[in-house]
Amino acid sequence: MRKSFEELLIEEGLMSREKLEEVLEEYTKLEKVLSFPDYLVSSGYITEREKARLLAKQWGVAFVNLSQSPPTEDVVRLLPRDLAFRLTAIPVRLEGDGRLVVAMKNPLDVFAIDQMRLITGMDIEPVMAVAEEIEHFLSELHPLTFPVKETVERALATAKNLGIDTGIAEEVEEVSPERLQHMAEEAPVVSLANLVITQAITERASDIHVEPQANRVRVRYRIDGVLREALDLPKEIQPSLISRFKIVAGMDIAEKRLPQDGRFSLTLEAKTYDFRVSTYPSVFGEKVVMRILDKSSILRGLDKLGMLPQTLERFERIIRQPWGIILVTGPTGSGKSTTLYSVLNRLNTGEQHIITLEDPVEYELPGVVQAQVNYKAGFTFAEGLRSILRQDPDIIMVGEIRDRETALLATEAALTGHLVLSTLHTNDAPGAVTRLIDMGIEPFLIASTVIGVLAQRLVRVICPYCKEPYEVPSDVLKSIDIGRFDEKVRTFYRGKGCEKCRKTGYIGRTGIFEFMVVDDEIRELVLKRAPAHIIREAAIKGGMKTLKEDAFEKVVLGITTWEELIRVVFTE
Repeated sequence: MRKSFEELLIEEGLMSREKLEEVLEEYTKLEKVLSFPDYLVSSGYITEREKARLLAKQWGVAFVNLSQSPPTEDVVRLLPRDLAFRLTAIPVRLEGDGRLVVAMKNPLDVFAIDQMRLITGMDIEPVMAVAEEIEHFLSELHPLTFPVKETVERALATAKNLGIDTGIAEEVEEVSPERLQHMAEEAPVVSLANLVITQAITERASDIHVEPQANRVRVRYRIDGVLREALDLPKEIQPSLISRFKIVAGMDIAEKRLPQDGRFSLTLEAKTYDFRVSTYPSVFGEKVVMRILDKSSILRGLDKLGMLPQTLERFERIIRQPWGIILVTGPTGSGKSTTLYSVLNRLNTGEQHIITLEDPVEYELPGVVQAQVNYKAGFTFAEGLRSILRQDPDIIMVGEIRDRETALLATEAALTGHLVLSTLHTNDAPGAVTRLIDMGIEPFLIASTVIGVLAQRLVRVICPYCKEPYEVPSDVLKSIDIGRFDEKVRTFYRGKGCEKCRKTGYIGRTGIFEFMVVDDEIRELVLKRAPAHIIREAAIKGGMKTLKEDAFEKVVLGITTWEELIRVVFTE
């Protein structure tokens, strides 16, 4: 007889019987939005790989670790790309008797197996694998093909057929809104706009920049925090391409002299993406920037943000507090919103009333009441927070504390028994305290309400396909103040540069963190208006890893490089 998932948890040593009973009791009190295995993953008790391995054992199918045994490109292409992404399935190997072994998210899906058998003409042997790994290897080994040259030529021909010649900036403004609408809806222009977007998603870009120049249109993607040129388009395409993006984002194409904001969504490879679009009038025409928001990125859990175990354990303990203020600090683009959404996703069990006030709402969370500020209507952070307090909330998320009034209302909310999450622009965790004092908040209010401050940055991750060890000279190590570390450590890692990482040596980003728990000693210092460096010393004494130390540990672990540590931590 097959064993239950709970029995396998104990058998595999992933959980004691006492702990399992405690977790099951927690789970039975919740609305059953998640299955029990998914709840264990979202709560950080087990990993996705452990969940998949146990389910495979329970269901009586083999489990494949694709990271250790990656499939080859020729085998992957035996299954059509669209079908593979739709079913979350990837061919692993072709057996001698003609059977195709396919790794699946759900190997018990008989309808999916029948579809694959019909399409490939082969017998299918389903095995279990982690869904994220399946999608990763499909993107790597079965990528979209982009007929860039042909698409640009067709769009250029369309523009010329309509009599558009935009060699200089002034002529861009002379195209009437009616003609722009017609041009933007032409099939070649639509294809070109789709190509720009889909290529950006495939290359893991976070932003798309469409930049009119004097004699051309430059398209750049921000990949792993760095802008890279992707396309160089003829100037004649500019009016129709810009208008296409404005139309899908719900903007006024007739308005070219004022900045505009809009948004749209699309689904690609079974994932839904939101795009926040903004235009800016430059001397050579309207520049368009599109921020790409992957809705699935916030559902990966706190354990996927990159926190080291010690920091994660401390952070998990604080976010379970029933009241107080937790602040996430860092510059724009440091991942603060992703961290806050991950916290809300962890706390969103159905037992508490969660309300957010954001600018703008980046991701939609089921079961959470979300609102967006509207300055034109007078609905500011302060006004919205004042209204939220009348809605009987348990947990409040305020997108950003920008002024004294908002900060004061946040402290009042915490004092009256609410857990408040928000962001603040400071360089480090201790600096958040002095920033609030500078805003005019009394030290006794800060000491009574702020329970934790998380400062963070994003660093690029070494490409696993071209990773190699090397030694940093000892004089270089000694020349930079890292903090607490073993001076004997000399061997680090870097990416040589390969086709997988497009010769950059990096694939993806992870966070570096310093988490300051506000204990009694720090409260005393806050009451005395102690400077930030004194508070920092007390926080380190209390167990806080600094950003430098956290980054350095990730360098030693081979997650990121020495150069990234210097670029992100030492160049501020």
